[in-house]
Order: sequence, then C-alpha cells, then structure tokens
Amino acid sequence: MARPQSPDYDKRRDAILAAAAQLYARRGFQGVSVADLAKACGTSKSLIYHYFPSKDDILYAAMAAHLDALVAAAEEATRSGGAAARLRALTHAFMRLYVGAEDSHKVLLNELDNLPPERRAEVVAKQRRIIGAVEALVREIRPDAGGLTLPLTMLFFGMINWTHTWFRTGGALDADRLADMAVDLMLNGVQAS
Repeated sequence: MARPQSPDYDKRRDAILAAAAQLYARRGFQGVSVADLAKACGTSKSLIYHYFPSKDDILYAAMAAHLDALVAAAEEATRSGGAAARLRALTHAFMRLYVGAEDSHKVLLNELDNLPPERRAEVVAKQRRIIGAVEALVREIRPDAGGLTLPLTMLFFGMINWTHTWFRTGGALDADRLADMAVDLMLNGVQAS
C-alpha cells in the first residue's frame, strides 16, 4: 500500500524549493549538494528525495514554479482592455511577482544551462509564452513597427527583468510605481520611435 501524502506536503515542498532557490542564487546550482539543501531545510537527504527524485528535478521545479506564476499573470492581465492597459496590467502583475522572488528570478536567469535538455526546452517554451504575450501587445500598440517588434519587446524585459538586482521594498518606489514608470517609458518610447 502506498504511503499517504502528508497534509502539509505542498507546504514542505514549497519550503524546499524556497531554500533551494536561495542556495542556488547565492552559490550556483553546481555549488550546492542535496546534503547542503537538507541542512538548510533542517531535514534529511532522504526527505528531500521523498519530494524530488533528483537534484535536477529540484532545479526544474524552482524554475517552473516561478515561470508558471508569470505565465498565469500574463494570461490573466492580457484578457481584456486596450493593448496599453493590458501591458500596464501585465507589468504590475510581473513586478508584484518579482518582489520577494529575487532568488527564484536569479536562478531562472543564471541556471538554465544546468537543466537536462528536455527540461531546458520546457522552461524555454514557458519563457517564450511570456515574451510572446508582450510581443503581441507591442504589435498592437505599434502595428507599423515591423522588424522592431521583438527588439522593443526585449527592451521592455530589459527594464523589468533586472530589477531584482537593485529594487528594494521600502525604498523611494514601490513595485506598482516602478511598474507604471516602466510602462510609461515603454509607451512613450514606442510611440516616439
């Protein structure tokens, strides 16, 4: 008979992923062993393996959890309204997810090459869905942009994706004000280009 799932299974799994993201962000995936992760979680290696079959699975799950939240936010934010309003809603949703997720974001940006090829392809597909959502909005805002649609899209991501390196809550800006600034810069730049 299979062992029943603990009532706090998801909570424990999420705690392992948070600890893994923190360790991977600071020391890199290759610099962290499952024993290091178990120690950081105050548990045993065998318990870590109860939740994840391999170290690669932990890395993938940490990336996928962050990306899945971003994909869901992009889909929700782009359901209705004009293109500029949808871009603003999407940016606000992304910035809210970025705040407090610095470790997950850093892992996503820096550790992709450590995934096995099939898992890497899954992560890249999710990233492309997110980029595609913004690219579609840019195309609506500037249908005459032609070959500049993707560069404009990537410039937008350049503005928001690196905020994890410098943005701190409690500073001069909150996440919503920063989102508005990014969208205003994007829209004014798109309209002026």
